[in-house]
Amino acid sequence: MKITINGVYADIHPENEKTVGEILAALEEWFSGAGHRLSGISIDGQVVNSCSIESCFNREIDGIETIDINTNSLPELAAESLLYLMQDINTWETAGFEEKGDIAAHWEESPQAGLLAEQAPDLYDWTIKTFSGEGLGAAELRLISEERLRELKDPTGELSRAKRAVADVCSRLEQLPLDIQTGKNAEAAQTVGFFSSIAEKVFRIYRVLKLEGFSVGEITVADMPITKYIAEFTTALGDMLAAYRQNDTVLIGDLAEYEMAPRLLGLYTAVYNAVEGE
Repeated sequence: MKITINGVYADIHPENEKTVGEILAALEEWFSGAGHRLSGISIDGQVVNSCSIESCFNREIDGIETIDINTNSLPELAAESLLYLMQDINTWETAGFEEKGDIAAHWEESPQAGLLAEQAPDLYDWTIKTFSGEGLGAAELRLISEERLRELKDPTGELSRAKRAVADVCSRLEQLPLDIQTGKNAEAAQTVGFFSSIAEKVFRIYRVLKLEGFSVGEITVADMPITKYIAEFTTALGDMLAAYRQNDTVLIGDLAEYEMAPRLLGLYTAVYNAVEGE
């Protein structure tokens, strides 16, 4: 039996697997580790559709000559989900009151929504609220979706375009203690929110670059592996947000100026340089 994955022969030989489903289950861990998901399967040239998927999985492999498997990367699937979401936003925005509920229910039950719930839970939650008439407006949700789509379709370009924003927010973080001390609460809150969104953006782009095969996973930042650096960064970010909610002005200032600004700049610079060097 010959097995191909995305048109390329795979040197895979069944051992204890007796059915097509068992073959796919054995490959599932590899797909997941490589950031891919099964998107289609053909047996002896016959495409398996959703109606025949159960019988396909139960089919014994004896007598099968070829199994052709197609996969898509998570960035590809997430990008497709965002395109569907933006279409639904446009439809929802112009729909009548009763139609809006049907659109929301249909979207929430769709495979695209399920993928976003897994890969972009914040965007999923915002969409649920928007389609319920709460939270973000349709225009703002559309802008966020467009930004996420750019991150998926052109991560290197989006990383480059974020350079100015990273520099600006680091400068504002260094001024945050003074803003707090002088009672500029609105400016301080804006800085904290701006920093949080930019840091999360850099994290997202890093993950996309890694899934797309860039060697960013091998980077060291401040003499530590990037995965450890990101973990410590995330912890420090949580500490700063907690201090902000508790109005601990001294701790907020120290973390912002001496921890978060240099951490964000260090992470961004390391990832940027690695991408530019490839």
